[in-house]
Amino acid sequence: MKPRPPTLRENRRYVLVRVEPPWPVAENRVIYSAVAEAVTSLFGDAGVARVQPAVIAGGPGWAIVRCIRSTEEDLLAALATVTCVDSQRRALRPLRTSGTVQALRRLLCAVETTPVTGGEEVIYGGRTFSPVRYPGEKVDLFEKGFKSQEPLFLTAEDLEE
Repeated sequence: MKPRPPTLRENRRYVLVRVEPPWPVAENRVIYSAVAEAVTSLFGDAGVARVQPAVIAGGPGWAIVRCIRSTEEDLLAALATVTCVDSQRRALRPLRTSGTVQALRRLLCAVETTPVTGGEEVIYGGRTFSPVRYPGEKVDLFEKGFKSQEPLFLTAEDLEE
């Protein structure tokens, strides 16, 4: 079967999505099932057929989701409702919409989205923590232990002491 000429093809839009938190890395098919479930719950089966969501690329902390042109608002609304990916609490935050994947890949190269784990250790309250830094000056502290990792949540009053 011959491919359709460009004038007869459907125009598509691509949405760059940030996956929060970015660890552990989720596979594209798992992110697709979460997006498809969100679109189905909001717009039904007819909405999924109209939007035609697909995850075409992904990496640690990001994914590129494809949809049909003029349905990107529906896709963005559905992305806002995703709270769980592969039975783990995650959020999908849309960053940019474009007509080409190449433009999103250029943007992705310009903005680093992967967390940077620090080599140093932080001691707070007599416990040892390892820091994980994110772009935008966000830092998470995880307690080092052999059974599990426990996050540390600090408030403004804790930082003043």
